[in-house]
Amino acid sequence: MHLYSSSLRVLRGSVVKLALNIEPIVRDCYTLSMRRLIVNADDFGMTSGVNRAIAESHRSGVVTSATVMANEVAVDEAIALASQNPSLATGCHVVLVDGAPLSQPDSVQSLIGARNGELARFRPGIAQLALAALSRSVREAEVHGEASAQIQRLQSRGLSLSHVDCHMHSHILPIVSRGVLRAARDHDVRAVRNPFEPAWSVAATHKSSSLRSWNRAAQVTVLRVLEHQFLKMVEQNGMKTTDGTIGIAVTGLLDRDLLKRLIDAMPDGTWELVTHPGYHDRDLSAAKTDLKESRAVELELLTSPATREMFQKRNLQLISYREL
Repeated sequence: MHLYSSSLRVLRGSVVKLALNIEPIVRDCYTLSMRRLIVNADDFGMTSGVNRAIAESHRSGVVTSATVMANEVAVDEAIALASQNPSLATGCHVVLVDGAPLSQPDSVQSLIGARNGELARFRPGIAQLALAALSRSVREAEVHGEASAQIQRLQSRGLSLSHVDCHMHSHILPIVSRGVLRAARDHDVRAVRNPFEPAWSVAATHKSSSLRSWNRAAQVTVLRVLEHQFLKMVEQNGMKTTDGTIGIAVTGLLDRDLLKRLIDAMPDGTWELVTHPGYHDRDLSAAKTDLKESRAVELELLTSPATREMFQKRNLQLISYREL
C-alpha cells in the first residue's frame, strides 16, 4: 500500500510538471489580441431534459453554440428547438462511440463494437476506438461515410451547421479526424472543434483531491502530442478552429470555482468551453452517459447571472462558431 501511494504521488507530480512546462502552440491565424470564448453545449438530442437545459442555457445564460446528436432519441425536438432559437449556432456532434450508426452496419464494420442481427452499436468508449485505431482496424472511408450520414441527416432537416465535433472528442484520433474533416468539408461545414486542451487550462483546473481529475489531466496532456498533426489537417481541408478547448479535464466536475480559475488563467486567443447542461430526470438516468448529476450543476452555473457578470468583469467576448 505504501509503495502504491508513493508511486501515485510521483505520477501526480510528473503530470502537473508536464502540464505546466509544455510550451503553448502559437497559431497566428487564430489567436487575436483579445479573449474570445465560445461556450458550447454538447449532446443536443440525447434526452428531452438535456434539450430543454441547452435551450435555457442559451436564452437565459452564456451558451452560444450547441452540437446535435443526429441519431439519438430526442433529436427531432432538438432540431425544433434549434429552429426556435436562431441565435444559437448549431453543429453536428458526430457519434462514433456509445451509440448506433445511421449507416447500414455492413458499411461501417470497422466501427461496430457489438451486433445482434441488424441491430448494431459502436464501441462503448473512446479507449476501445483508440485501440482499434492503433491496430489499424478502423477504416477512414467508414468514418467518412458515417460522419457524412449524420451531417446530411441534420442538414436535410433544415439545420445550417456552423461546425462539427465528436462525441467523447474521438476526432482527437488522426484516423477519425481525417474522415470527419473530409465529411465536413464535403458538406460545406467550415469549422471544427480543436479537441486539445492547453496546458494552462489543465493546470488551472487541476483538483489534487480527485482521482478522476488526475486521470483526465494525464490523458489530455499525453494526447496533446497529436495537436500539430490535427491543425495541419484542419488547414489542408480549408477549415477553421479555435486555439483550444477548455474544461475537458474537468468534465463532470465543473463548478463555479473551477470556472473562475479557468477564466482568470485564460490568455488572449479564441477558446471553446465544452459544457454538458441537462436535467437529471428519468430519461437521463436511463441514458448511456456517465454525466448525470453534473449536468444539473452545469445548468445552474451556465444560467446564473453571476456567471455572465464574471465574464463581463473580465472582458471576455462571447462568440459562437459563426464568428470564427
